[in-house]
Amino acid sequence: MHGITIVRLSPESDHVATVASWTYAEWGHLNPGYTADTWREAFRRECGEGGVPSVFVAMQGDQPVGTAALLAEDMDSRRELTPWLASVFVLPEWRGQGIASTLIRRVEEEAVACGVRRFYLFTPDQQALYRRLGWRDHEELRYRGEDVTIMLRRLET
Repeated sequence: MHGITIVRLSPESDHVATVASWTYAEWGHLNPGYTADTWREAFRRECGEGGVPSVFVAMQGDQPVGTAALLAEDMDSRRELTPWLASVFVLPEWRGQGIASTLIRRVEEEAVACGVRRFYLFTPDQQALYRRLGWRDHEELRYRGEDVTIMLRRLET
């Protein structure tokens, strides 16, 4: 992970379009009705100044290579669960270097800083990664045609 820095993504950043395109390509199928343009604008609104919502980006120099977010809501069928770790994504050529783990820890730090004691994520296939980082299975369900696990992380504030 040499040379990687984690920065908060501002709504005005030149990188919003790039990072939004990654998340749309990865998860757009779970959100019917969105186009690439409407997704990008929704993503831009998630780029808060701190707390919930916040989007973080892993940077190699001036190039984004990964992202993760802290959102109030990520699963419309489970609105009582909040907040969420969401949109954890690292470009394929940068995987296996600990970037996702570093992004996740940064989102956890942000959650702690705003008094969050427990938060959630859902994943269809990355349970092992999150378990290694202290997340626990909370519930298994089918969400928008995909089998997913909701996971829970308790935080020390």
